[in-house]
Amino acid sequence: MPSIRDAVVVGAGPNGLTAAVELARRGFSVEVFEARETVGGGARTEELTLPGFRHDPCSAVHPTAAVSPAFTSMPLEQYGLEWLHPELCMANPFPDGTSAVLARSVSETARSLGPRDAAAYRRMVEPFLPRWDELAEDFLGMGSWFNGRFPQHPLLLARFGLTALQPVSLLNLRFRDEKARALMAGMGGHVIAPLSTPAMSGAALTFALAAHRAGWPVPRGGSQAISDALAAYLRAKGGQIHTGTEVKRLDELPPARAYVFDTSPRALARIAGLGNAYDAFRYGASVFKIDYALDGPVPWTSEEARRAGTVHVGPTAGAIGTALEDAVAGRAPERPFLITAQPSLVDPTRAPAGKHVFWAYGHVPNGWEGDATEAVEAQLERFAPGFRDRVLARATAGPPQLAARNANYVGGDFCAGAADGLQLMIRPKLTREPYGTAHPAVFLCSSSAPPGPGVHGMAGHHAARAVWRRLRQRP
Repeated sequence: MPSIRDAVVVGAGPNGLTAAVELARRGFSVEVFEARETVGGGARTEELTLPGFRHDPCSAVHPTAAVSPAFTSMPLEQYGLEWLHPELCMANPFPDGTSAVLARSVSETARSLGPRDAAAYRRMVEPFLPRWDELAEDFLGMGSWFNGRFPQHPLLLARFGLTALQPVSLLNLRFRDEKARALMAGMGGHVIAPLSTPAMSGAALTFALAAHRAGWPVPRGGSQAISDALAAYLRAKGGQIHTGTEVKRLDELPPARAYVFDTSPRALARIAGLGNAYDAFRYGASVFKIDYALDGPVPWTSEEARRAGTVHVGPTAGAIGTALEDAVAGRAPERPFLITAQPSLVDPTRAPAGKHVFWAYGHVPNGWEGDATEAVEAQLERFAPGFRDRVLARATAGPPQLAARNANYVGGDFCAGAADGLQLMIRPKLTREPYGTAHPAVFLCSSSAPPGPGVHGMAGHHAARAVWRRLRQRP
């Protein structure tokens, strides 16, 4: 390696690795430094409960990864990444044993919502599906609007924006019955904010379109496979990765023309000596997450839930909204809205024969130190009676434990910043170039920058473009 690197990346999560890959394949010399002993960030897989049970401590199902312009431009399948698809992307069960479902098929999804809302659902998604690739390029590419790449399909994006910028509470006025409203509320609820928050419909609609375009897949072997494939591709392009190396000051790093941080904004400011540059950046609510080793599949009363990779437990839009509002307001919900994942339905490598891994989380206030195990399992028992009888072991993680696992999850906020108000779209602060900083050689590439949370690598992709443009301007 040359004595002065072109770029040094701090943090080997999906965004940091993506930024490093984008620079390395343009011919720049790149080194990555990661505090933990393995790469991964929010895309890891570990034995958290019993030997042979491989759990994802954070993300398990990846709707946006499968359609990410960053990932789809890379030959990650050559480096071990294989997507597996459950029969149904998602189910939202109700007490009567029926479910609203999100399927690859628009028709199957619409039918599950009932005759009064099927047509409305079709009208919402069908105009965008034939042009999903173009839409994803601009919508997930919004970070590049700030560094020289304007929307390529502005009319399409504007039409999408008419729906995407609405609160879910407003979007749901187009539906007449509870199943459609619950389906959209649950997808919007992946953004930890009240359903009345502007632009939450963008998340809900994106998740729906991603399902119809490419499904909600899981990587064979767990989410670690995404990070490992990115790391292997980076090394193939000449990049170097150093693990077990915590960075506390900029002068601890090798000389470089650019320093790219897959960290929280405040950590970047502390390491790079930028003072209070990001003191106004807000962190949002957290979750209480439980990883389970099970003696068999979850005994959902809903047949559709037994076939879905993701199951939302609300069950209604009203219940989902109340749980989200409580968590954001600093109250632990009595009946949390649960997002659950059951990857071993399609991936037998995750657990011993006949056994299963399963996780569930409910929303709680930032930094909350309580134990929500009873509340979570009471909700599960409502829709899967006998669930507790199948539990072999459990590993719980509230906000303090989540923050300890990943320094970017400040107070346990795995969205890497509050996703309400303007901060949902303007991250980490209002500036022409969100990836650049007051230091001309220091950049931010984490989920705290556009387009925000999720395992899709797009913040790293856009940050790499900003770095690349800056490096071309300087010798």
